[in-house]
Amino acid sequence: MYETVLLPTDGSEAMETVVEHARDVAERRNADVHVLYVVDDRAFLTLDDERVPEVTDELHEEGERATDETAAQFEDVDVTTEIRQGNPADEILSAADDRDADLVVMGTHGADPTRNMLGSVSQKVVTLSSVPVLTVNIAENFDEEPSALDAAIEANDD
Repeated sequence: MYETVLLPTDGSEAMETVVEHARDVAERRNADVHVLYVVDDRAFLTLDDERVPEVTDELHEEGERATDETAAQFEDVDVTTEIRQGNPADEILSAADDRDADLVVMGTHGADPTRNMLGSVSQKVVTLSSVPVLTVNIAENFDEEPSALDAAIEANDD
């Protein structure tokens, strides 16, 4: 069922949990993994024109580091890496089509019902993807206060 898993990464430490899920799926299904980093060029709109090449180079270097480190976490799985530039959600959807991905595994910060359930990138990918998307809550991997929903669930479990 799953032969190619697309794994978008932002290079953060919070991605560790997402990688674990992608690795589990890939190992169980003998699937290939395609690690993707997207340089978000929307941030360039606020930069002076002369700074754009410097920042672009820095972000591409960050993408190389992120994809290399992520790919190194897969031992018995065929892994490819790619860096794209553009709107992250659009590039993730495009990469899923280009790579004939059967599954997208990505992180989300969404646990607070007072905000969007998923981050804007995850929400757009989930909404528009032609293949299943497994979202992994990475909010717990940040030093954030638990949301009201999380606190209520935890209190209810006690």
